[in-house]
This record gives sequence, C-alpha cells and structure tokens, in this order.
Amino acid sequence: MSTPVVIVIAVLLFGLVIFLHELGHFLTAKAFGIRVNEFALGMGPKLFSFGKGETKYSLRLLPIGGFCAMEGEDGESEDARAFGRQKVWKRIIVVSAGAIMNILLGFLLMLALEAQQSSYLSTTISGVGSAITVSEGHELQSGDRITAINGYWVIDDYDVSFALSRYSASEMTFTVRRNGQKVQVPGVKIDYSKVTGKDDGYAFYVQGVPRTFFTVIGQSAKYVVSIGRIVWAGLIDLVTGKYGLDAVTGPVGTAKIIGEAAAAGSNFLESLNNLIWIMALITVNLGIFNLLPIPALDGGRLLFLIVEAIRRKPVPPKYEGWVHAVGFVLLMLFMAAVAFNDIWNLIKG
Repeated sequence: MSTPVVIVIAVLLFGLVIFLHELGHFLTAKAFGIRVNEFALGMGPKLFSFGKGETKYSLRLLPIGGFCAMEGEDGESEDARAFGRQKVWKRIIVVSAGAIMNILLGFLLMLALEAQQSSYLSTTISGVGSAITVSEGHELQSGDRITAINGYWVIDDYDVSFALSRYSASEMTFTVRRNGQKVQVPGVKIDYSKVTGKDDGYAFYVQGVPRTFFTVIGQSAKYVVSIGRIVWAGLIDLVTGKYGLDAVTGPVGTAKIIGEAAAAGSNFLESLNNLIWIMALITVNLGIFNLLPIPALDGGRLLFLIVEAIRRKPVPPKYEGWVHAVGFVLLMLFMAAVAFNDIWNLIKG
C-alpha cells in the first residue's frame, strides 16, 4: 500500500477507536439524563460543528483524541442534570463506559479473526524436542498443561509466546498441571538455534483445540484478557526500567506499524486480517490504559469516584480539577516525547 493510503487507514482506525470510546461516555450519560454540551472527535481547532438539541457535535483538526463534555464534569454547576450532581454509581458507569466500549470492540474484532480458524492452539504440551533443556531431575512431558512461566499466569498460547519472549534470555521455571497435580519444572532453557520447525529440532508442540461455537467465543475472550495483561506487564517493565522510552509507540509509530501490517499480507484477506489484529491491539490498549489511575485519564476520575463512594463525600471539585490539570499537562508532555521519539526513529530508518 502507498504511504497516503496507509495514512488514511491509520487516521480512520484511530478515529473509529476514539469515536467508540467517546460514544460509550455519550450513550451512558444520555441514558442517565446527564446534559452533554459537546461531543467531539479530534482535538484542537474545529473543522466544523453542528447542534442538535442541547448538544453540539464537532470534528476537530488533530486526530489524536476526542471528548464528551458533560455539564459540571470539571467544576460546580447548578444544573440538576450536571454530571457532578448524579449518584456516584451512575458517574462510575459513565466514566468506565469508554474503556468498556474499547474492550468490547477488541472482543468483536478477535471474534472476527478467530471465527476464520479451523482450530486453535492450547497450552497443553504434545511433544518436547532437543531445543529445550531443563534442570537435572526434572522434565516437561506430553500432556503437561502450562499454567505459568516464571510466575506469569498463562491462559492461552498468546500468553505462552509473550512469556517466552519476556523471559527466555535466562532460565525459566514452568508451572504445569500434570495428572491433576501442580508441578514446578525449573531451569528451562530454549536454544533457539535448534528451533528449525523440523521434527528433530522444535522446542515444543502443543495440542490443538477444534473450532466450535464455544471455543470461538472462549478463545476470543482469552485473547482480549491476554492483551490487557500484556499492557499492564509492559507498563511495569517500563516503570522498572526493563525497557526505555524507545519501547513506547505513539500515533506516528503506530501508523508505521499499521502500514507494515497491511503490506505484510500476500492478499487482500491477509492484509485485512493484519489490520483487524492491529486494531484489536490498539483498542484494548486504549481501554486498559484509560483505566489506569492517572490524573486526566478516565482511571484518574474513576479513582476519585471510588474515594467518594468510600468516604460518602466528594473530593472538593477545585482540588480534583487541579490534579487533573497537572496530570493533563504531564500526559501531553509524555505524548510529545513519544511522538518525537517515533519521528526520530522514522528519520533514522
């Protein structure tokens, strides 16, 4: 695909993900009778807008976000339909609805991908090859169901792949379920120079799971959970210094990834499936990231609401507003740094 086409696809994908996020806030706010002053897609200067009823709808220049501006959301309001005057459980639902919409979209996208498969990979080992070695006196056996690698909980083959990439530089401890018993297999090493895919050189094979209505649903849900957990694991690795800023990708870097995914397909269906997979990653990432207890994000607002529910008294709006304002500035600086890093990486090639 040409660069202009990739840019258009990237903008449309971002737009759809952001639109559905803000739509979650919008629909739940309307359902609870909360006044919505503006529903915007994009940030910055307005390209155009129109009013319908009490709400103004607008499209803005920068395709990096959006917002659903509710009356009394960031300050005092005498309007009986203001956000701040609603019961705390209603506000919790409205604040959480955007992330829930993103995660639901991720599930539907994974469903579209998994429905095309004839079978799925399980976490139960069916064979072990010469590329794997373990500590003396221990072994991995056919029939072992992997439940954790170095303590990282495993629920599907995607978790196995992630854990292997995360820990394979050192010895690993596999936790498996064997004949109904929990068994620890320490000192697992994989010599990737021997992983050739041939019968005498694979690391290990896993059993297949046939496609049925329930396995399609189950596998799609598991993958969404796995993606969400990987987001958390990645953030922990970033905070603890395992990875630097170079490991973080913003809109510019993501657009490049989208282009590479589209170009990687040998035909239209493969390219489309690659884009669906990337979009699933983006939307689940956005949903999980927005739930983090960071000021200016939905998770930051949610934290204040939980505190209010526990105290049975809200935090003074001016204090909450200050926290969110500082958080917004820091978030913008972080996004600017990530965008600069993405552009610099593109320049370096």
